[in-house]
Amino acid sequence: MDLAAWPVHRARLQLAHGSWLRRRRRILESRPPLRAARDGFDALGAAAWGRLAREELRAAGEESAGRETPSGERLTAQELQTAMLAAAGLTNREIGQRLFMSHRTVSSHLYRIFPKLGISARGQLRTALETLPQSAD
Repeated sequence: MDLAAWPVHRARLQLAHGSWLRRRRRILESRPPLRAARDGFDALGAAAWGRLAREELRAAGEESAGRETPSGERLTAQELQTAMLAAAGLTNREIGQRLFMSHRTVSSHLYRIFPKLGISARGQLRTALETLPQSAD
């Protein structure tokens, strides 16, 4: 039976099968279905199920990194404001005056923002911010 049309059920069955194999001490055999389950849940955005699959994989002796979050979700609100003002061309002192912080704090925020956005120069901020997903407020 092809379960391609039912991705949630397929991933749950793979998780159950991998768990069953692991509990029967068939560790090496359990890893492929557990990996497939993890990948399926990640593709569907089912974070809780993905965590379960990762826990089973860890119990089977395989480390599995958590799902990568989009870089925009990792910026704090203040970092996002700072990045937007810097992308608009304001200096650190001007940004500090607008956000009621010192220019050194602005520098510190930018120092943390660059790696989060995967950039290395202030001139890349505008492009990096345009690619961030928009929140549905």
